[in-house]
Amino acid sequence: MVAFDEMTGGEGGLRSAYAELDRWLKEAPPEMLALRRSQAELFFRRIGITFAVYGDEESTERLIPFDIIPRVLTKPEWTKLEKGLRQRVTALNMFLADVYGKKECLKAGIIPPELVYRNACYQLQMVDFQVPHGIYCHIAGIDIVRVDADTFYVLEDNARTPSGVSYMMENREVMLRLFPELFATHRVAPVDNYPDQLLATLRSVAPHSASSDPTICLLTPGQYNSAFYEHSFLADKLGVELVEGSDLLVKDDVVYMRTTQGPKRVDVIYRRIDDDFIDPLVFRSDSVLGVPGIIGAYKAGNVTLANAVGTGVADDKAVYSYMPEIVKFFTGEEPILKNVPTHRCREPEANAYVLDNLEKLVVKEVNGSGGYGMLVGPHASKAQLETFRQ
Repeated sequence: MVAFDEMTGGEGGLRSAYAELDRWLKEAPPEMLALRRSQAELFFRRIGITFAVYGDEESTERLIPFDIIPRVLTKPEWTKLEKGLRQRVTALNMFLADVYGKKECLKAGIIPPELVYRNACYQLQMVDFQVPHGIYCHIAGIDIVRVDADTFYVLEDNARTPSGVSYMMENREVMLRLFPELFATHRVAPVDNYPDQLLATLRSVAPHSASSDPTICLLTPGQYNSAFYEHSFLADKLGVELVEGSDLLVKDDVVYMRTTQGPKRVDVIYRRIDDDFIDPLVFRSDSVLGVPGIIGAYKAGNVTLANAVGTGVADDKAVYSYMPEIVKFFTGEEPILKNVPTHRCREPEANAYVLDNLEKLVVKEVNGSGGYGMLVGPHASKAQLETFRQ
């Protein structure tokens, strides 16, 4: 794989999608661009758009990265991406339903069974459980990289509690404020309808016992979580309550939210808490973030959790390497979006190659997520390379 230059295509010319932007950049005074970049940073600081990096020695919080030069996707490019993403997420949901149900893909040899059964995110509590409306992955964060003018690769599938959409929306807001002239010369598709689409999705998966106006809340680990800004942002945009585990209670397999008017039944929970911490009666008994009994209510069909418990098995990095086969098996179609060429270190020959070429490769823990447990070889120190090699 080689880097792809979005503006020139790597051939020294200029891609047509960037013609108007290129003209604007050439006419814009450098001091004006520098001023607007600093104004963007000031805006992010003022409203607190930050994310935390656990284990980072330099700082625990950072501002959202902001690039004043936007990435331009044409309508045909976006249409292809959208089609490929729909296909991919459909396959992910079918895969999850299968590995917790009939296990046809394992019987057919599409993926080695041990990659599922030995996976830390494979939850035995979900086996043969019919999730509400048959949907496991309601929100997916599919990381995309472009390798040439016509080809997009999937870097990884985030199917647990994907994060980052609030940063995209705030980025667009800043661009609208600071560079209105760009929106006057380009027909830019909106992104501010995302909360409406998300709310409609959450309402559509309410239990059958719920009313026509289901009660929805967003469950957060709290203000010390790396993505708390996004949790509060989305709850506000969705018009739903932002709750912590202590704000919810379970009685007779029904989830209630504590309010000043007394307990109120909850129908759908958009959870941003990992499986291990969501119910101390089922998973980690030392968790103070979750809600005792919530899994019982879930399995009784009285509440919907989005995403479903156990979705992490689908974004395992070893499982990822089989996604082309998984897509074809479940959809009967060739994958629209390709995978990044991947070496499976469980295979001796591939493992030997990786160990000999660590400084050239990106290495990820199979169960890692959120950028943790990975090595970017070209940017790693000798000590980091040796640690990963061991």
